[in-house]
Amino acid sequence: MAKKPDDDLEEPKKITTYTIKLDDGQMEKLRAACAAKNWETAEVPYARFAFKGPKVNVTAYTSGKVVVAGKDTEDFVQNVIEAEVTGAPKLGYDEVLHTDWFEPHAGLDESGKGDLFGPVVAATVIAEGEAVRSWIKAGVRDSKTIIDAQILKLDDLIRNTPGVVVETAYCGMTKYNELMAKPYASLNRLLAWQHATALDQALKKKWVPRGLLDQFSKEPLVQRELKKKGLERFDLAMRTKAEEDPVVAAASIVARAEFVRCMHELSRKFGDKLQKGAGAQAKAQAFVLIEKMGARSLGDFAKLHFRTCYEVLEAAGKLDELPLPVPKERTEWKR
Repeated sequence: MAKKPDDDLEEPKKITTYTIKLDDGQMEKLRAACAAKNWETAEVPYARFAFKGPKVNVTAYTSGKVVVAGKDTEDFVQNVIEAEVTGAPKLGYDEVLHTDWFEPHAGLDESGKGDLFGPVVAATVIAEGEAVRSWIKAGVRDSKTIIDAQILKLDDLIRNTPGVVVETAYCGMTKYNELMAKPYASLNRLLAWQHATALDQALKKKWVPRGLLDQFSKEPLVQRELKKKGLERFDLAMRTKAEEDPVVAAASIVARAEFVRCMHELSRKFGDKLQKGAGAQAKAQAFVLIEKMGARSLGDFAKLHFRTCYEVLEAAGKLDELPLPVPKERTEWKR
């Protein structure tokens, strides 16, 4: 499917604020650092000094409080206040601006949705405080930016962190294809059920009042499934790029690690390393698979509702052995 014209545009940076208390010596270091940038000075009531930068304002009050505000707050805090003035504040930048990251909550994410081979895995992680701080230091972040070998190590770290709850939910390939072959089947609805199942299992081990889901649908599908399970009082928010929250990032790692383990097992059965994704290499392996193991075996490895499976079976003349419905026409975005 072609991308919408604005798919690659980055979201504008949000204006954020950071506050810290400095002693007199640190104040003078900060004044010198700002002056060295040739920034415009400003008159602010009760301020010792104030500077206006291109995308950030710095105000130092006579009480010792310093307020940094603007779209480049994070860069200024990390590259000036932490690097030149204090070495490091008592609380890291993330903990000052994102107190919600360190409160008890659940993070939800999935893996395998866009891969031809292997299951779709949903994961829930519940954590708070010191666990989250340790994960940030260890490099826990969105799993899409981490290689598989490191994913498995971080998954082990997450699962063995004291006080943390981890749950996953997914179907084996035979069951997955059986469910997706039913009339009006929807991958998003199946995924919503998996998310609700993993979350329900996690909450039975440790209750938290809220959670954050990396958004995969504009509809409140998971919330509907939670209502069926009697979890109306649980507050589940969802948004894109939710992996910025370390607990959601941990869930993305757990889901990806489980997917990787499933792929290792499927690769062993296939006799070669199965390719991730749904590109040309995966399609070529699907041809090899049906020639080697028969058309019906494709459903033991691949998501049969993918257009690729129909195309491979049609090209190999095997649709009589494994009849699949004709895929819908591709949707092309108009520019």
